[in-house]
Amino acid sequence: MAETAGRRRQRAAGGFTLVEMVVVIAITGIVAAAVAIFIRNPVQGYLDLDRRARLTDIADTALRRIARDVRPALPNSVRTTDGDQTLEFLATRTGGRYRAAPKADGTGDVLDFSGADTGFDIIGPAVTFADGDRIVVYNLGPNVSGANAYSGDNITAYTGAAGAQTHVTIASFQFPLASPANRFHVVEGPVSYVCDLPNATLWRYWGYPIQSAQPGAAALAGLPGVQSARLATQVTGCVFRYVEGVTERSGLLEMQLTLAEGGETVTLYHTVHVNNVP
Repeated sequence: MAETAGRRRQRAAGGFTLVEMVVVIAITGIVAAAVAIFIRNPVQGYLDLDRRARLTDIADTALRRIARDVRPALPNSVRTTDGDQTLEFLATRTGGRYRAAPKADGTGDVLDFSGADTGFDIIGPAVTFADGDRIVVYNLGPNVSGANAYSGDNITAYTGAAGAQTHVTIASFQFPLASPANRFHVVEGPVSYVCDLPNATLWRYWGYPIQSAQPGAAALAGLPGVQSARLATQVTGCVFRYVEGVTERSGLLEMQLTLAEGGETVTLYHTVHVNNVP
């Protein structure tokens, strides 16, 4: 009996047999496969949801950035080209009201529309200027002769000091049309948004000279002084559609942006009401 018990203890201390190991591995594989079948769809669903959320966030951020830029744009300066895939407008820094009549005591620098003038007083609080700013009065866009800032009809360089000012100094210039509200705008320069679909990107361009004809995507990169920043990638569709005359003094910019990645596609549509009161 003692010898038999010893042999049993010796066999127990020897570990698993090869057959036992193979059986355990087979059972573990079956269990793992069964578990994988049940958790695969939830995990894939989570990954798809995360991908859609990231694409939506990228598209939403890009469209909101464009909307923030367009809302203070110079009235009647929004335009599109390249099959509605390139958007351009003149970005304004600020604005104010010019003095159209002398004070009661006869003083005050009035903006003269009968000839070239070099400056005028601001009615109201001081306006902050920067080097390179331009002054525009009563912009009506390319459909009205003599009132198109892109063609240089009603725009001139600000030549005064940078900072807050109550008087505007300009290069000698005769503005062709007076604003009914005595309003002037301070323009920083043109800004373009370009959908580069072959490279699946959305770009913002600025810092280039004002062009009479709208530059397309191919021309923008070669303009002097141009700067650019990439807003979005994975772009597979893009439309900028500008509708003029929605009301007497407003337009509507329709924007649609489509992003795709890993079989997931997200399309966002956004509209911006453009104030065209000059």
